[in-house]
Amino acid sequence: MTGPGEVAARPDWALGMVDLHVHAAPSLLPRHGDDAATVRAERAVGFDVVVLKSHEGSTVERAAIAGEGVYGGIVLNSPVGGANPDAVQVAARLGGRVVWMPTVSAPNHKAGASSPELSVHRGFELGAVAVTDAEGRLLPAWHDVLDVIAEHDLLLASGHLAARETVVLFTEARARGVQRLLVNHPLMAFLHWTDEAARALSALDVHLELGILPDLLGDADHASLNLTRSYPTSLLVFGGDLGHADHPGPATAVGPWLQDLEDRVGDERAAAIMTTQTRSLLLP
Repeated sequence: MTGPGEVAARPDWALGMVDLHVHAAPSLLPRHGDDAATVRAERAVGFDVVVLKSHEGSTVERAAIAGEGVYGGIVLNSPVGGANPDAVQVAARLGGRVVWMPTVSAPNHKAGASSPELSVHRGFELGAVAVTDAEGRLLPAWHDVLDVIAEHDLLLASGHLAARETVVLFTEARARGVQRLLVNHPLMAFLHWTDEAARALSALDVHLELGILPDLLGDADHASLNLTRSYPTSLLVFGGDLGHADHPGPATAVGPWLQDLEDRVGDERAAAIMTTQTRSLLLP
C-alpha cells in the first residue's frame, strides 16, 4: 500500500512517457495543484511530455511558462466562442498543439450530465455549442476550424462528442487535410461507442485514447483498457485525464494502471503506446 508522499511502483520500461490529457489549476473544477505542481507530479512518475488541458479555454500560454516538454491547446467550448477559427489560429501561432472539440459545452455532454462517469463535472455548466445539425450533418461553421487545424498540422481531439458525431467530424477533417485525429476516452458510456463507429474510425486511422480517470470512474465493461482487445493497438495512445482533486493523482494512480496495460499487451507494446506512439501523434 502506498503511503502519503510515496510513489506507487511502476514497470521498469515506464520512462520518457507522454501524457496528452492533464488537468491543473487554475480551473473552475477542483484540482490537485497548479501547473507547476502538476508537471512535477507527472515528471515524478516518468512523463517527459505533458499536455495541459482546460475546459475553460486555452492552456497554450500556461504551457509556455511551465517548462520544456509541456504543451497546451484550446478547448472549443462556449467561453472561446465554439467554432472560432481565429481562436485556433492564435493558439497555433503561440505554440499550441491540440484542439479539443466541445466538452462541457457539447450537447451530448449536457444530455448525459447525470451519468456517473460525468460526476467530476457536477455543478460546472457552460453554454451549449452544436457541432452537427438535426440531420446529423456537420455544421458549416466548423469547416474553417478544420482548415486552420490542417494548416498548422495540429492534433484534433473529439472532446465529449458522441461517437456518431465524431465519425461525421473526422470524416470531414480527413477530407480537409487534418492528419492527427484522437478520440478522447471513447468507451465512457455517455459517448455511445459502437462497433460501427470503431470500424469507421479505424478505417480513417484515428487514434483512441487510453486513460486512467475514465477507468476509475466507469465500470469494467467501459474501461479504456478494453480497447487493447477490440482496436488496433498501433492506434492507441495515452491521455490520463488526471488532476481532479477528488480522485487519485499520478503518484498512486499511474503505476498500477501501467501494470494493467502491460498485462494486456506485453511490455514492448505497452512501452510503445506510452512513448513513441503518443509522442508521434502529438508532435511533427
